[in-house]
Amino acid sequence: MIWVVLSFVLLIILNVPIAFSIGISGLIYFILDPNLPINLAIQRFASGTQSFPLLAVPFFVLAGNLLNATGITERLIHFANALTGHMAGGLAHVSIILSAMMGGVSGSANADAAMQSRIMAPQMITKGYSGGFSVSVIALSALITATIPPSVGLILYGFVGEVSIGQLFIAGVVPGILMTITLMITSTIISKKRNYQPANIERASFKTVLRTFKESFWGLLFPVILIVGIRFGVFTASEAGAFAVVYAFLVGMFIYRELDWKKLNKVLKNTVEDNAVIMLMIAAASILGYVITSARIPQQATQGILAFTDNSFLIILVVLFFLLIAGMVMEATVNTLLLTPILLPIMTNIGVDPVHFGILMMTIVTMGGMTPPIGVTMYTVCSLSNVSVYDYMKESVPFILSIIVFVIVLAIFPQITLFLPELLMR
Repeated sequence: MIWVVLSFVLLIILNVPIAFSIGISGLIYFILDPNLPINLAIQRFASGTQSFPLLAVPFFVLAGNLLNATGITERLIHFANALTGHMAGGLAHVSIILSAMMGGVSGSANADAAMQSRIMAPQMITKGYSGGFSVSVIALSALITATIPPSVGLILYGFVGEVSIGQLFIAGVVPGILMTITLMITSTIISKKRNYQPANIERASFKTVLRTFKESFWGLLFPVILIVGIRFGVFTASEAGAFAVVYAFLVGMFIYRELDWKKLNKVLKNTVEDNAVIMLMIAAASILGYVITSARIPQQATQGILAFTDNSFLIILVVLFFLLIAGMVMEATVNTLLLTPILLPIMTNIGVDPVHFGILMMTIVTMGGMTPPIGVTMYTVCSLSNVSVYDYMKESVPFILSIIVFVIVLAIFPQITLFLPELLMR
């Protein structure tokens, strides 16, 4: 395992693509262990993606790309602006609310942040908001997509950890709403101190709110149908992905009438590329996952941590801190695939509900994409908005701290996460 870890670190330093870094380092274990045939590594690579629950990933990625191509984003912006545009720092609140609504559409933090960087960041900077503050709001609010369904991260966590994806979806709703409120409070405090002006001079009339709600209704209805459908057994989470594709196609083609064949061709191309990246990483991680199990890493890690302390809350804090550091140096998908098999057994051994831990884990590792040194979302928003990483780092501190406090509160009070799935999944 020492050689596996060293080879993985070396390959990352040499800038080898992450999927190949994972696969090669896992293969080294098979080469060094005479009791394990190398053919087994190839079998694990081939079978790694052969899972029915995993069908949810390509379906939801396609559905998200379809809905983003239908003009739904513009409608959601108008609705968010009608709701919060009159508040101090109104455009910042529009961005946060938009992320909460887009969480049920894109399912991807980076996709949400990239979209908002092109649309919201120029408006905020033109209105006098600092560039660092603008991109910090956009990047950190994209974190909401880690919990609000359909989160691709939660699907991967459920697949790797053999946890109910339906329960994870439902469990993410309340934390997603509370995270939205947390970020809005942080944004309000900063905006009032800096005298950032509202986007709208007056509060939008009820008629305007109602009109914008009607315009964005089909997009807002999407996550509701998913949760209700899963709750009442109309479809599984994987089947919900297939339904989502049909729903997105019908809304784009026949209701909004903005999805033409040219856009559809681009959507399919982007979806194939997105899924190819994800599936290659999953296949490569299957090799390393077998190695982790074969070397009994989860059991050894559990024994090591329990030897350090038997206080369950302290163990949770140690694990969350480790995930925060891991998120800073590796992408969330990689962390989910590699660390779930190691950390989930530790959590279940100390009595932590796997659904609760899934929400905590996905929030923390996704936030790693918004922090230096290798934050993918951080570099995405900075490059698209032409804002320096230094300005972003300086302005993002209050938002990061508020999220850390929020996660600690979730860890202390697991029922915040669990009461809704317990209520609805009986």
